[in-house]
Amino acid sequence: MSVNVNRSVSDQFYRYKMPRLIAKVEGKGNGIKTVIVNMVDVAKALNSNVKWDPTKFFGCELGAQTQFDTKNDRYIVNGSHEANKLQDMLDGFIRKFVLCPECDNPETDLHVNPKKQTIGNSCKACGYRGMLDTRHKLCTFILKNPPGNGSASVKKEKEKKNRKKDKENGSGSGEAGNQDNIDAPEAVDRDDDDEDWAEETTEEAQRRRMEEISDHAKNLTLSEDLEKPLEERVNLFYSFVKQKKESGTIDGADKEILAEAERLDVKAMGPLILSELLFNENIRDQIKKYKRHFLRFCHNNKKAQKYLLGGFECVVKLHQVQLLPRVAIILKDLYDADLLEEDVIFAWAERVSKKYVSKELAKEIHAKAAPFVKWLKEAEEESEGSEEEDEEEDDENVEVVYSQSARELKVETVKPETPEKEEDDIDIDAI
Repeated sequence: MSVNVNRSVSDQFYRYKMPRLIAKVEGKGNGIKTVIVNMVDVAKALNSNVKWDPTKFFGCELGAQTQFDTKNDRYIVNGSHEANKLQDMLDGFIRKFVLCPECDNPETDLHVNPKKQTIGNSCKACGYRGMLDTRHKLCTFILKNPPGNGSASVKKEKEKKNRKKDKENGSGSGEAGNQDNIDAPEAVDRDDDDEDWAEETTEEAQRRRMEEISDHAKNLTLSEDLEKPLEERVNLFYSFVKQKKESGTIDGADKEILAEAERLDVKAMGPLILSELLFNENIRDQIKKYKRHFLRFCHNNKKAQKYLLGGFECVVKLHQVQLLPRVAIILKDLYDADLLEEDVIFAWAERVSKKYVSKELAKEIHAKAAPFVKWLKEAEEESEGSEEEDEEEDDENVEVVYSQSARELKVETVKPETPEKEEDDIDIDAI
C-alpha cells in the first residue's frame, strides 16, 4: 500500500507516493532487532541519494545502533520498534531532508561539502537554494559519508564485479587485452539520407540546451562558492544585489536576495550590504519601500539587526549633514518597522564602537540617538507598570463564594457597584 510522501497532504491524487514502511522484528533478548524490509523501495521513492540515511536517522532519533547490509538489502535498527512508530519518524526525516522549504515538493538534491562542513540543498521544482541546519546528528554522519562516495565495502563489491566482467569478456588464452585481434566495424552506409544525425538548431532547442547547462552550472557553483573565503562571498552577494538594483528588478526580488545570501552563507551580513545599496539621504522613505527585504533578514535574528545598525552608521557617515540631526527619528522608523528589537537597541546604545565609523562620529550618533533610547526605556517601564496595575485590578474584582449545594469553592467576578442617582424631587404644583 502506498502513501503520500508528504503525509500532511490528504489529496489522494498527490503525485509523490511511497510504499508504506514494513518492519520485521527478529531475535530475542539482547539480540532483538528490527529489519526494515522495503527500505530500498522507500529510499527510491524519496529520491534519497543514499539508502541508509533514513535508517541512520531512526538510529539517531531512537538512540539505537544501526546496521547496513547493502549486499542483501537489509537495513537494521537494534531493538523492537513498531512500523507505525518508524513511519511517523520517517515523516520527520522527510520534512528535514527531502521536502523543499519553499514549495514542499520532494524534488531536492543535497550538496555536501565536507571541507566546509556544510550541507546545501537545491530544489528542481521551484529553484530554491539554501543551507541545512547541521546540528542534527544525521548531518554529522552525512558529512563523514557524503552521497556518491559510498562505503569501503560497496567499493570492494564494485571492484569484484568489474573483475568478473573482465574475466567473462576475456578469452582463456589471455587474448582479452590484445587489441590487434579486434575486428574493425563495418563501414556505415552513407547513402541513407533519411536520418539526420545533426543537432537541432532551432531557437527552442538552443534555449532548452542552455537551460540544461545553466542548471548544471548552478549545482557546480553552489559547492564552489561555499569554498571561497568570507570576503569573496560577501562581494558576490554585493554584486548580485547591485545587479538587481541596476536592472530595476530589486523591488520584487526579496526572496531571490534571501536565497542568494543563504546559498553563500552570509545571511546575517545581508542588512549591511542592503543598507549600503538601498539607503541614501532619503532613508525614511526607503525604510518603508524596502521593509519586506530587510524583514526577511532581521526577523528574529539579532545578529542581522546588529549588522543593520552598522549599515545605518555607514549611511549617516556618507550623508552626515542631512542625516545626523535626524538619527533619533530614523531609529524610531526602524523600530516601528519591526526591523530592530528593544534589546538590540539598548545593547548598541551602551557601547560606542569604531567598527564602521570613526569614534568621534560614533559618539555623535549615539548622542543624537539618546532621546529615542530614553523614550524607549520609559515606554517599556510604563507598559510593565500598566500590566501590573491591570493584574491588581483583576484580583480586586474577584470574590470567593462557598456554595453549600455544590460543596465546592466558586470564583465569581464582582462588578463594582455604581451609586444610583437620586431622583430629583418633583414639584406637583409645577406640572
